[in-house]
Formats: sequence, C-alpha cells, structure tokens
Amino acid sequence: MSYDDGCRRGGILLGLKNGGIELENGHEAKKLQKSFRRKRMELRRVRSLSREKSGNGLISSEDEVVLKKKRSEVQKVTTGLIEKALVVQLPKNEVGGSREVTCLSHGTVSVIGRRREMEDAVAVELGFLKKGGKSYDFFGVYDGHGGWRVAHACGEMLHKLLVNIVEEESSEEIEWEKVMVAGFEKMDEEVNKNGASVATTGSTAVVAVVGEKEIVVANCGDSRAVLSRGGVAVQLSDDHKPDRADELGRIEACGGKVINWNGHRVLGVLATSRSIGDYYLKPFVIAKPEVRVMSRSNADEFLILASDGLWDVVSNDVACQVVRKCLEGHIKRSNTLHVSMLQDHHHHRDSSISKSGAGAGAGAGAGAGAAQAAAVLAELAMGRGSRDNISVTVVELKSLVSARSEHSLS
Repeated sequence: MSYDDGCRRGGILLGLKNGGIELENGHEAKKLQKSFRRKRMELRRVRSLSREKSGNGLISSEDEVVLKKKRSEVQKVTTGLIEKALVVQLPKNEVGGSREVTCLSHGTVSVIGRRREMEDAVAVELGFLKKGGKSYDFFGVYDGHGGWRVAHACGEMLHKLLVNIVEEESSEEIEWEKVMVAGFEKMDEEVNKNGASVATTGSTAVVAVVGEKEIVVANCGDSRAVLSRGGVAVQLSDDHKPDRADELGRIEACGGKVINWNGHRVLGVLATSRSIGDYYLKPFVIAKPEVRVMSRSNADEFLILASDGLWDVVSNDVACQVVRKCLEGHIKRSNTLHVSMLQDHHHHRDSSISKSGAGAGAGAGAGAGAAQAAAVLAELAMGRGSRDNISVTVVELKSLVSARSEHSLS
C-alpha cells in the first residue's frame, strides 16, 4: 500500500476545493502518465519475451541477450536483499527457568524491493506479555506510506502500549478486542503529536498475539494475516480497501469521497481506508482495528503476516503451499533458486509449487524452515513483479516434519 508514485515523484499537489478535488499542474501529470505507459509497455515486452523459448524463431539473438542480462540483474539484487534481511529466531529458555513455548520458531524478511525507499517495519517480541501465569508472543508487520517514520514508530512502541493497557486492567482475563482498539488509538495519538512533520504520513498495521491457547489478530489497513489450519488457508483479517462496501459507506457518511485514480483511493490519495497516522485525512481514514480472537487447535500449522507487497501478487493458498513445503523440508532456498523459476510457476501453473523439490533440505536445522519460508515468499513476490516493499513474518505453530513422520509410521 502506498501513495501513487506519480504524486510523490512528480510533485503533484492534491487540493480540496469546494468539496471536490482538483489536480494541479496538469501538464506535468500528463507527462508522468506518458512516462508510466512507456515503462509498462517495456515491462510487458520483457515479460512476453520471458515466456517464449529460445530457438523458436520468435526471439532475436539480441533480445535473448538483453533478456538474460535483465534476469541476471534481478536475481543478483533479489538474492542480496533477501540474504541481508533474513532473520530467524527460536524460543529460548530464560535464565533460571523455562519460557512457555507458544510457537516453535519464526522467520522474518523485510526488503525494499523495487521501491526507492524502505517504508516497512516488522516487530517480534517473544514473551512480551505475562498475565495470569500465561505468556504471549507478539508479531507485527507495518507498511508505511509517505515515509518510514510512522511504521518505525509502530514497530518500536505498539507492543509496549498494549502491555501498559493490559497491566492497567485488574481482571485476570484479557479483553483482547478492547485492548487492541485502545492500543491502536493510543499509537495513533502518539504519532500525530508530531504535527506537520508526519501529518501526511501513516502506516498500516497487522499484529498477532500468540498464546498457548489463543491467537489474537488485529488489523488496520491492507496488510494481512493468514493461518494454515489443517492444510486450509484461513484469512484472519480483511483488507481495508476504500471500495469495500462498508468502508465506502463509512467514508461517504462523514463527508469524504473515494476516487478511482489509479485504483480506488480516499480523496484520490490513499489506497487504504484505515491506517495509523495520516492526520490530514481524518475523519475519513481511521485507526480503529478489526480484531479476531481464535482458540488454538491441534490442526494449526503456521501463521503468515505480510504487507501487501506480498499479497498483491501471491494468493493466500499459494503462500500457504510454499510455507508448508518449506517447513516440511521439501523446499530449501539456495542461490540456485532463481526468480525466473518462480515467475514460471505464476505464468503456467500455481499448483506446481507444491511439487517442487520433494525431499530437498529435509535435514535443515530446527527452525530454519520458517526463515526459509519467509525468504522464498519474498523472492516469489519479487519474481511475480511486486513493485512495493515486501515484509513477511512466518510463525511456526506445529512441527510439520514430526507430524508427517508420525503419520507415516501409523
């Protein structure tokens, strides 16, 4: 999710006048549109060439050389970015005792992708909260727009605000929906205290609190949480898009407008209807999250949190197929995993991903699967042409390798 590139790079101003919107500097806007069209045509040409096989008379030798060079450049950049961003952590025992294990492992990747600036942030806090003898882990993905400041502030503060709110409650039982709504509201107030310096910036937020018996997901914006339960992808959050019927009604009821300008946008500017920050777009854009609390099941396999840099080009089902194969040890990421290979899966048959490299990497170290899965998803998104920052967190809830071994012995 981001502002339109034309607005940011061309310096076009959107002004509210008499309840409507005027586009200033129309000549520059037309020049930008022509530039975008040329870039799209070039990209389509390269993609078209990539689907043809050499030697069939449809690709000239010159085009084939150019195509190979472009593929090589994309592969080198992608591999370097993923390697630098790859993080894996395993639950560790506390000094003098043991930590209640709510998840087996997790892996996170956050890369700039094809954008000029990195505006995403991720947060992982194992054992961030203890209440009533229970321990909880926190995972968050924040997709900034207009700048990185709000996303990074959320990554540093939101989980701490949630802890403060829970500790202020006298009840032993945590009312998660109330806590999340209050926490997001407080986070919104904190970033908006900075006034004009961040008035035109904001961030989506999708967070998950994982306990021994429950999973709590709160979402504000168009990042997303998906749970794999018994081999089925279960979407735990709904994207807040301006053209979603209930969101459109809410925006129009308070005097706002949704304009289809390179996609549906609030006042023609923002492509999400909820976010933290964006003070100048209030009350049309709100920071209230939608919260879902689920009891954990023995069928729960893993959880994926990601920004729309992934979800815009990869479906829930395909993402879960990839992660499952990584956790089972059937896919092992290495330097030989090319972006072009991932593109081929997209162009021809998504189901082929579930058949890739059976048995490869089965001996990977414990916990490496979650990190591998996050990295492969980021590579897949870039291979499919994602133009946004890409942030992915994979939380392993159940050992699929152990489950598979038990099943084979029974």
